[in-house]
Amino acid sequence: MTPTIWLSLVSTSVVISLTPGAGAINTMANSLSVGWRRSFWGVLGQQLALMAYLIIVAAGVGVFVANSPIMFNTIRYLGAAYLVYLGIRQLLARPTASTAPDKTEMEAVGASVGALILRGFWVNILNPKAVVFFLAFVPQFIKPDLPLVPQYTLLAVTLVAVDVLVMWGFFATAAKPFRGFAATPRGQRIIGLVFGVLFVLMGILLLFLH
Repeated sequence: MTPTIWLSLVSTSVVISLTPGAGAINTMANSLSVGWRRSFWGVLGQQLALMAYLIIVAAGVGVFVANSPIMFNTIRYLGAAYLVYLGIRQLLARPTASTAPDKTEMEAVGASVGALILRGFWVNILNPKAVVFFLAFVPQFIKPDLPLVPQYTLLAVTLVAVDVLVMWGFFATAAKPFRGFAATPRGQRIIGLVFGVLFVLMGILLLFLH
């Protein structure tokens, strides 16, 4: 991959990562509820899903999923249901009496590192448009006549690095100043309402994805 093509990959990845979606909403919600540093684990889960989709596309399975209405719709409905579930959970979360930043509702229900990683993974993996996106995106930066492993490795490292920087460095950081507000019962109710509605809306939008 030439430096020019790689820079094109980086710039395209930045634009895509900055596009608001379920991953960005999940990252900001985690940053507010469990703190900026711990929100990294949710971002890591999202990257694991991204790598899974990249492997699927590289293996040629992505074409089958994209062209199979049953597979595509199954993932779509599961993804929509999961986002709506996260939204309802946010909406029904009870504010905590403590005003300590690290004693929010999510921590009270057990937002362990594993739970944050899994949540991030499911938010991204249950998104069928990711397969379609990778099918259209990846071939532009891969030359079939050259060794594929080094190309896919560079592509994967670049995508993950950019997405981590955008998700954790931008979206999670953007939510960081509101941690004090999120530590109050009133703040938790408002933030739960906002992110709950956003998750539900993302789930509904996913139902209309074709």
